[in-house]
Amino acid sequence: MQRNSDEDRPASASDVLLSASRALVAIAARSLGPIEDQVTLAQYRALVVIAARGPLRPADLAAELDVTPSTATRLCDRLSRKKLINRSHRESDRREVELTLAAEGRKLVNDVTARRRRDLRRVLARISPEQQGQLVESMRLFTEAAGEVPEGSWALGLTP
Repeated sequence: MQRNSDEDRPASASDVLLSASRALVAIAARSLGPIEDQVTLAQYRALVVIAARGPLRPADLAAELDVTPSTATRLCDRLSRKKLINRSHRESDRREVELTLAAEGRKLVNDVTARRRRDLRRVLARISPEQQGQLVESMRLFTEAAGEVPEGSWALGLTP
């Protein structure tokens, strides 16, 4: 039997993920509320990438954020002025600049992550332990396919 209306069509994986992404974006937005006067969303994403990937060259950050190198440089200028990142020259090649999180940048990322984790735990409390196990495995597969560094790795400063 052919289904021809959206209401009759079973939800596809992308439909379910779109709904889940809306819920996750809402949680993310709430977690960023207290820092909205400190950094923009793009600046926060840069901090997260540096936290997740470890020391990066500005060109690597630009590639990861899918922005031009000049945009990444301006973004880093702002983060450096706010004392959220450090710039230093690599010992292996003094011409190359290396970006790392400053103590304040790490604190900001950790604080947002803690708020986000609290909200996620509230949602997970509504799901049975068995269903949570299924969700964890599914989301692990999705995260790997998306190329995201697992939370346990970047939170400890480890990179793949």
